[in-house]
Amino acid sequence: MEDHHLFSSPLASSDIKGKHFRGLKNEAKSHNKQNMTQKYHNYAFLTKVVDEVLQNLTLVFSVEETLLKSSTSLFPYFMLVAFEGGRLGLLRALILLLLYPLICLVGEEIGLKIMVFVCFFGVKRDTFRVGTSVLPKFFLEDVGYEGFSVVKRFGRRVGVSNLPRVMVEGFLKHYLGVEDIVGREIRVFGGYYLGVMEDEHKLMGGKDLGLKDMFSGVYSQVVGIAGTLKSFQTYPFTCCQDLYLVSEADKKKWHSLPRDEYPTPLIFHDGRLAFKPTPLATFVMLVWLPFGIILSIIRIFIGILFPYCISTPILAFIGISYCSSNHPASSNKQDRESENSKGIVFVCNHRTVIDPLYVSYICRMHLSALTYSISRVTEFLAPIRTITLTRDRQKDAEIMQKVLSKGNIVVCPEGTTCREPYLLRFSPLFAEISEKIIPVALHATVSMFYGTTASGIKALDPFFLMMNPWPYYHVKFLDKLPKAWTCKAGGVSKFDVANHVQAEIGEALGYKCTNLTRKDKYLMLAGNIGIVSKPNK
Repeated sequence: MEDHHLFSSPLASSDIKGKHFRGLKNEAKSHNKQNMTQKYHNYAFLTKVVDEVLQNLTLVFSVEETLLKSSTSLFPYFMLVAFEGGRLGLLRALILLLLYPLICLVGEEIGLKIMVFVCFFGVKRDTFRVGTSVLPKFFLEDVGYEGFSVVKRFGRRVGVSNLPRVMVEGFLKHYLGVEDIVGREIRVFGGYYLGVMEDEHKLMGGKDLGLKDMFSGVYSQVVGIAGTLKSFQTYPFTCCQDLYLVSEADKKKWHSLPRDEYPTPLIFHDGRLAFKPTPLATFVMLVWLPFGIILSIIRIFIGILFPYCISTPILAFIGISYCSSNHPASSNKQDRESENSKGIVFVCNHRTVIDPLYVSYICRMHLSALTYSISRVTEFLAPIRTITLTRDRQKDAEIMQKVLSKGNIVVCPEGTTCREPYLLRFSPLFAEISEKIIPVALHATVSMFYGTTASGIKALDPFFLMMNPWPYYHVKFLDKLPKAWTCKAGGVSKFDVANHVQAEIGEALGYKCTNLTRKDKYLMLAGNIGIVSKPNK
C-alpha cells in the first residue's frame, strides 16, 4: 500500500506525469485518512521515478544517514582529525581512544561534542586542511552505491550533517558535487578553534540558515531523505513536502561506491594513516608504534651500512619484500661495455621517497638518483648518491649530462609522489639527454603508514615508510625504448617521448595518465607549490 504514498508526493504532481498522477493523488488522499501511521516512505521508491521528475526537485538529505554505509560510528573520522590535524596529533589520538568508552555511554550528541573538543581545541583555523586533503578519501570509501545513486539524480541537493562543516565540505562539494551544505560551525577565537560547536546549523560558508529563500522557483518542491525519524523533526527537513527513510537493514545490503563512479576522481590525498582508524585498529597501531619506530631505524641503517648483497637478504628477513620482473641485467652489461660514455636512464613513476633505492637494489648497480625536491635528512640517509635538480631547465640538463657521463641514473619525471592509480605529467627533460631509456613501473603497498606527505614533516617520510610491518614493492622493468622513439636518433619530440614513456608505464600498471603536475598537488593539499627550502650554506 505504500506505493500510494509515492504518488501523493511532489513527485506525482509534476507536469511530466499529468493526469495519471492526479488520479492516483486523489486515491492516495483517501488512503492516508485511513492509515496515518505510514507517513514516511522507503527511499527505494525513488529509484522507480524517472529522471525528468527528480531533476526539477530539491533534495534535503542527511549525509551520515543517506550516503555513508557506517553512519552509526563517526569515531574513525574524528581519529583522522586528531592524528592528522596539527601539532600534538599523537597525544590527541591517544586521548580520544581512551575516551571512547565514555563517548559510547553518554549518548550521540554529548559524545559528538567530546570528540569535537578533543580534536579541534587549539588547532589553527587557517592551516587546517584535513577536511580537504585527508577525510575525502575515507568518506568516499564509505559511500554506499545505492544511496548515492538516488541522491545524484536530483536537480538540487542540500547535504545536512551533524559533523562540523569543515570536516564534510571538501568531500561533498569537490568530490560529490553537492551544491549546498548545511553543517555545524566550530567557535573560533584569535584564529584558533575552541573545540565548541555552535548550536545552530549553518550553510556552507558560515551563512545563517535561510533555506526558505532557497526553496523557491524551479526547485520549490522539496524531498527529504534521512535514516531516523528524529532527523525529520529538525530543520531543514521540516521544509520537505515528502520524506523518505533509509533503514539500517537497507544499508547492510549496500555496496561500496566503485572508484570509476566517483563524480570527481580521487587523485591526491594526504595524511600518514593508510587504514581506517576504528577503535580496534587505532589500538593496534598505538601498540605497534614503539616497535615500529625501532624497526624503522634498524631497517634504515642496515640499508646504509651494508652492501646490496648483504643488506637485501637481511631486509627481506625483517619484513621488507619485493618482486621484480624483466630484470635488465643483460642489457645493462651491454650498455656498460659500450664505448659511448653515456649510461642508462631508468625512468620510473614515483610512489615513495625510496623508489630509486629499489631500482638500484634490483639492478645491483650504484645508480645516482635525480630528484626535484628532497629533505636534507632523506638526502643524508640515502645509501645511493642523490642530486637535487634546480628546476632551471638549462642547469638541470647540464647536471644530468654530467652525472650520466659517469654512470647510470634513475629519475622520477613526475616530480612528486602519487598514491592513487594515476600518473602525473612527465617532465620531458630526461628525453633530451640520452638514447638509452628504460621505463620502470613501480607499485608500492603499505598497510599502516604512508611514507609521503604534502603538508607534514618530509624528513620523517623514510621513517614512516619503514614503520610498516610488511612494506611491499613490485618493480617491473619494461623494454628499453627503441631508438626510433628517442629524440636524437628518431627525431621524436621530447614531449612525445615523455608521453610515450608515461603511457607505457601506465599500461603496465593499469594506471590512468593525467596532465596534472607537482604544483597542482601541493596547491590542493598544502596550499604551496611544494618546494623544500634548504638552509643557506
